[in-house]
Amino acid sequence: MNEPIIIDAVRTAYGKRRGAFREIRPDSLLAEAVKAVIGKNGISPAHVEDVIAGCVSQAGEQSANVGRLAALIAGLPSTVPGVSLNRMCGSSQQAVHFGAQAVASGDLRYVVAGGVESMSRVPMFLDVTLGQREFRGFDDLNPELLRLYPLVHQLESAERIATKWGITRDDADSFAKESHRRAHAAAIAGVHSEIVPIQGLDAEGNPVQLATDEGIRSSIDEKKMASMAPALRPPGEGIVTAANASQMSDGASAVLIGDKASAIADGLPVRAKFLSRVAVGSDPVMQLTGVIPATEKAVARAGLTLSDIDWIEINEAFASVVIAWLREFSKVAPNLEEKVNPWGGAIAHGHPLGASGGGLLAKTLSGLRSTGGTFGLQLMCIGHGMATATVVERLL
Repeated sequence: MNEPIIIDAVRTAYGKRRGAFREIRPDSLLAEAVKAVIGKNGISPAHVEDVIAGCVSQAGEQSANVGRLAALIAGLPSTVPGVSLNRMCGSSQQAVHFGAQAVASGDLRYVVAGGVESMSRVPMFLDVTLGQREFRGFDDLNPELLRLYPLVHQLESAERIATKWGITRDDADSFAKESHRRAHAAAIAGVHSEIVPIQGLDAEGNPVQLATDEGIRSSIDEKKMASMAPALRPPGEGIVTAANASQMSDGASAVLIGDKASAIADGLPVRAKFLSRVAVGSDPVMQLTGVIPATEKAVARAGLTLSDIDWIEINEAFASVVIAWLREFSKVAPNLEEKVNPWGGAIAHGHPLGASGGGLLAKTLSGLRSTGGTFGLQLMCIGHGMATATVVERLL
């Protein structure tokens, strides 16, 4: 069996919804990431044998197989195919997993895997509503499914997680403030080597190079944060607000995966290798707790313990998800708070749904290089009760 390795991983900075990338089509945004990961490493575009793209709301400008369209826009030969997939928030992480599996099997030598989401140009749930109305819930899903599982909005799942793990509003808001503090410090330090600057527009419509995540706040108005009403539940009955949940964003990611022997023969860098790749199902009503069993499975399959991991990226869909994870695993591994999202997370830098998995993997590798760490763990909680996890070992 061939050994799949990571040659490089990049992401765009993440633009705020209706922010700097508001005039860039998602297929063009993904094309920029694809061009960057190929161009940075000197591989011939003709050597790429597939483009695998994660995208969640596959409607409007994200329809018609955005992976194939982006490959063509990026200037890859027409002989390079492309495909799009949807594992919700884990989409681009799953794209990476599928790419690695194809290389391991010998089906491909080189593949670009990643994803995109423009939440400015393609509203979330457009693939459900088809633009006919505002999203109001899951009434369009199969009634038989809803009889089996009383599905709820992820906001409600995040609230139930808070209740189960005893997470207070102060806990969630404090976590959010720390996410912004860490993200701002990392942006000022210029450590995000994975970010590819992309030209967008400022608020006045002037061209601007976006090289840092647009949603990061240098300071937090604590009074305003404390005054915000819960996003779903009545005031006084919920802890989840817009301030302690991920930001809607625009962005793209791309990971260049290759067969190790081929990469060495072609003079390409071998930056990291996969130790484990995992997808799990979990309670579809609680939805977001799958990161806990995914962690256990991925770390065990990698032959490591959680204490061995140097850098951990958990998507901050909601503060309660990461706090619950920390409360579960702090019992068995010390100093986890320092290892989890050291450069902040999606509460600060945003969460472009289909791009985030690949983007957090790119961020993990940058973090390991910056700190001299060896092992990284990246996790995505996923709607309807799933999670993806990847353990990597940095080699360069």
